[in-house]
Amino acid sequence: MVRRYEHPDDFDALWDLKRAFELELGASTGGDDKEAAYEAKLDDDYRERYREWVADCVEKGEGCIHVAEADAEEQAASHAEAQAAPTDALAGYAFVLPDDLSMIWDAAVLNEIYVREPLRGTGVADDLLDAAVETAERQNLPLDRLVLDVDPSNERAQAFYRRHGFEPWGEMVARSL
Repeated sequence: MVRRYEHPDDFDALWDLKRAFELELGASTGGDDKEAAYEAKLDDDYRERYREWVADCVEKGEGCIHVAEADAEEQAASHAEAQAAPTDALAGYAFVLPDDLSMIWDAAVLNEIYVREPLRGTGVADDLLDAAVETAERQNLPLDRLVLDVDPSNERAQAFYRRHGFEPWGEMVARSL
C-alpha cells in the first residue's frame, strides 16, 4: 500500500531506505572511490541534515514523499532475503521535490525512488511512481514534465522508466569541487 509519508513518525524507516539507496548508488555507479565516499557521508550529521531537509520539503510540498508499506508476506520475504529488522515495514519510497524547487530543472523533479531489493519486480515501484506522477501533476510547473537522473548503465531502471513513458531529455555531468 502506498501512502503519504508522515513526518516525523516515518523518518527512521525512511532513513533506513535512504541509506540503502545511497549505499547501492555508490556501489553500483562508480568505482571504489565513489562507493567509499558515499558510505563515508552517511554519518550522524548527514542523517540530521537529511531529517531537517525532509521536514522542510514536506512542509513546503504536501505529499512530496510517498512510502510503500510492505504487507506481511512482503515483510517476511524482505526479512528472509535481506536480513532486515522486523520493524522494517516500508518497502520503498518516492520523493518528488516541492514545486518551489521546480525552477531547478523547469519541471517537477523525481529526486529519488527506491524499493528494497527483495521487493523489486512486485509492482511496488509502479505504485510509487504513480503516486509521484500524481504529485507532479498537482504542481505549478514552468514545463509540464517530470524529470529524474538515472544511471545510463542501469538497464533495469532504464527499462522501467521507458515503460512508464519517460524518454531521454539531456544528460547530467558532474565534477569534483
